[in-house]
Amino acid sequence: MTAFVVEDEPLAAKRLTDMLRRQQPPVQVLAHADSVDAAVALLENAAAPPDVLFLDIHLADGLSFELFERVQVRCPVIFTTAYDQYALRAFKVNSIDYLLKPIDEDELTGALHKLRATRQAAPAAAPAPSLDAAVLAQVLQQLQPQQQQYKKQFVVKVGEHLKVVPVEQVSYFFSLEKATFVQTRENRRFVLDQTLEQLEKLLDPQQFFRLNRAYLVHHEAIQDIIHYTNSRLKTVLHPTAPEGDVLVSRERVNAFRQWLDR
Repeated sequence: MTAFVVEDEPLAAKRLTDMLRRQQPPVQVLAHADSVDAAVALLENAAAPPDVLFLDIHLADGLSFELFERVQVRCPVIFTTAYDQYALRAFKVNSIDYLLKPIDEDELTGALHKLRATRQAAPAAAPAPSLDAAVLAQVLQQLQPQQQQYKKQFVVKVGEHLKVVPVEQVSYFFSLEKATFVQTRENRRFVLDQTLEQLEKLLDPQQFFRLNRAYLVHHEAIQDIIHYTNSRLKTVLHPTAPEGDVLVSRERVNAFRQWLDR
């Protein structure tokens, strides 16, 4: 049996190649590629397809699923990946095999036995099974980092009424006398149920920064930044904070500078 190996980690590629050579009978690795572009060129220029293609999912220049959009893959594929197996259930449904990294030699042997059994059961002239594009799209979506969903609005109580305060209208949050308040750009103030620690996890860190234990501010609320004693900084907020200028905690000064200098 012959194979192509597409893997962008040299040590992982060598380890897989060595394991394939130890198989009985040995699997001959004809070629290796370390990127999507290199894999496309390899498959396009090959005189004949190998018996199997070992394909890492996450390559240096993208996800290997791009291969199936750019070139005809005329051989069975065994995917190799470090992704959690639960994200790859769709592979099992469509009989596409995969190996989790670090690859276990017994699992590799099992995958090759499965491949041989499939080849023996199919007519000699039958083409390699095609990969379901819908399944690949589903798995691709699962593998993409999920965009963080941040809080968009708050519901506050005003007398006997409920009011919605969009995050876009917030200047800052602050704690005072064991209560948490939201300060709006219209200079209105409402009590919230959440603590500042909880709010910090709900809000976009690109927009909001925790200046100290008592203040979590939107960048547009910062009107001025002034050097203070001992390398401290103090901020002038709009609307003006209850305590006037707000100091940046000493341990947060460097992080604050980096947040500003994005």
